[in-house]
Amino acid sequence: MEASTGPGLAGRSVLVTGGTGGIGQAVARAYAAAGARVAVTYRTGREAADKLVAEVEADGGQSLAVHYDLEDAGSPARAVRQVEERWGSLDVLVACAVRWGVRRTPGTRFEDVPEEDWLPVVDGNLAPAVRTVQCAVRSMRARGWGRVVLVSSHNALGGNRGQEFYGAAKAGLHGLARSLMWDVGADGVLVNVVAPGLTVTPRLAAGLPEPVRAREVAATPTGRLCTPDEVARAVLFLGSAANGNITGEALTVAGGR
Repeated sequence: MEASTGPGLAGRSVLVTGGTGGIGQAVARAYAAAGARVAVTYRTGREAADKLVAEVEADGGQSLAVHYDLEDAGSPARAVRQVEERWGSLDVLVACAVRWGVRRTPGTRFEDVPEEDWLPVVDGNLAPAVRTVQCAVRSMRARGWGRVVLVSSHNALGGNRGQEFYGAAKAGLHGLARSLMWDVGADGVLVNVVAPGLTVTPRLAAGLPEPVRAREVAATPTGRLCTPDEVARAVLFLGSAANGNITGEALTVAGGR
């Protein structure tokens, strides 16, 4: 019987797509600290992935760097297969990879954005996640246990000016979780969404203008932005045995936004 008072992740295998990003790295470290074997994906940043793997292994954990490309339809199957071949199973999938796109600039109307700008954002954030989940749940269902956590965005719930296409793609993850839970829930697979607000990743810290940061902080009830570790703790809970029967839900981590 699965323990319900702890993460219950010792010996479990976890795949974190987008594992070299700010939130992805925090998620990978959280799972490794909980005793899981962690595979992190990269597209071009192999050095960052190898560094994270070395860090986990230096702390006594098991880790693996896996190539993953949102624009390659065969990449999800190869990534899942690589994890299963190394550790015999894939127990937890955290879909954290993101496809950034062109932000609609002030003064440009929604209807004037060309398809070549918005289609890659919608396709790149939704279709690869669906493919990866399809590959992951196959073996989870067969073993009668699995956890899927889809990392979305607060934009999908609260909206944000100029983020229509990104928000639409991320909202698709919520629809996926709400419907997929009916198909896999009775087989022991739980599917949930974590929707972070503006999170102080290295990428954000380097590129966010101070007036924008101040505005966002002022609009947040807690008076500060979230850290990657705070998002990671939410992902860890939902993607662990501590989550005994929560599925199809979206947890916002945004300081009350």
